[in-house]
Amino acid sequence: MPHHLTDVDPAVADAVDHERERQESTLGMIASENHASEAVLAAQGTVLTNKYAEGYPGARYYGGCEYVDEVERLAIERATELWGADHVNVQPHSGTQANMGVYFAALEPGDTILSLDLTHGGHLSHGHHVNFSGQLYEVAQYEVDPDTGYVEYDALAARAHEVEPDVIVSGSSAYPREFDWERVGEIADEVDAHHLADIAHVTGLVAAGVHSSPVEHASFVTGSTHKTIRAGRGGIIMCDEEYADDVDSAVFPGSQGGPLLHNIAGKAVGFEEARQPAFEKYARRTVSNATALADVLRDRGLSLVSGGTDKHLVLVDLRDSHPDLTGADAEAALSDVGIVVNKNAVPGETRSPFVTSGVRIGTPALTTRGFGSEEIETVGHLIADVIDAPEDDATRERVSDAVDDLCESFPIYK
Repeated sequence: MPHHLTDVDPAVADAVDHERERQESTLGMIASENHASEAVLAAQGTVLTNKYAEGYPGARYYGGCEYVDEVERLAIERATELWGADHVNVQPHSGTQANMGVYFAALEPGDTILSLDLTHGGHLSHGHHVNFSGQLYEVAQYEVDPDTGYVEYDALAARAHEVEPDVIVSGSSAYPREFDWERVGEIADEVDAHHLADIAHVTGLVAAGVHSSPVEHASFVTGSTHKTIRAGRGGIIMCDEEYADDVDSAVFPGSQGGPLLHNIAGKAVGFEEARQPAFEKYARRTVSNATALADVLRDRGLSLVSGGTDKHLVLVDLRDSHPDLTGADAEAALSDVGIVVNKNAVPGETRSPFVTSGVRIGTPALTTRGFGSEEIETVGHLIADVIDAPEDDATRERVSDAVDDLCESFPIYK
């Protein structure tokens, strides 16, 4: 039987080859993306995809699970060591599925979630009306301070006392500052609510110790396993031991069927890589690169939400410097020259989510390629050049050539 992808399905093989070429020939700066190692990719492309293993290691509903049990146990053990959690579930298929598992474990339909508003940096799975979380639960929101761009915790506390939520969600997809996990935990205790800390974007930064950890301050911690942690694509739930059975039951059979063992293998391999000394250096450089990027963009006259960053991303608000340029237009102009970012809502957004007034720019993937502060500063100037003159052909050609040179100098997969 033919076993090479090119023999079986050349159309899919071509699409995969083109995607690899696209990644190699562009600068990926979407904050939620990264480049997994070849070892992680290899783990995810194994015969583990053939195995059904509903249940958990040592308690499966099918036979023949002795080796997949070993893989899942390795992922759990490594995650427990990395984040210091009492209990870890590595089966969620995504960060959103991880949040679903927590909601199902801790809430009843109609209970109240208090979370950061989507346009202020929150996430769809924190209660947006188009998401299951906003359809099953009552949702109240808090916002960043309009003057500083920071979460103001006294205002959050007042909001919590006003709405008396059952869960307070901390964490974000486009908030460039660290959360004060301890303060949120204290507020949750004051109103007798659970604290769910969603570290989807900073999972790797927390594991490396370059970002504060919420594990001591939250009943539940969720995350993605393919962003700053660079492991197999999926989600993870960490919780206090008292909630372990409820979480496991909420994931299976509550919200998922058979686990994706090939992805769990990718998680295990990525977690092993994150336990090595080189990973801490990577995480520190990811943050320092984001700081260098913020400095350049700010010096070039662009407004940044909160004025800068504490982690791996910056959020540019175009309304002050380029009021006629939308986030969608900026994204398209940068994409045309090989710099891939995403349009993003900003606090006080008045435009459609398909248009927006901002762009979100991250450094995890470029840092994986080996970019340091010098290269990141160069990229920052290239971004500002395009934003200043998005339709100027000479600028576009010059920036495109510079991007080509950088990509050739820093290949992803040799």
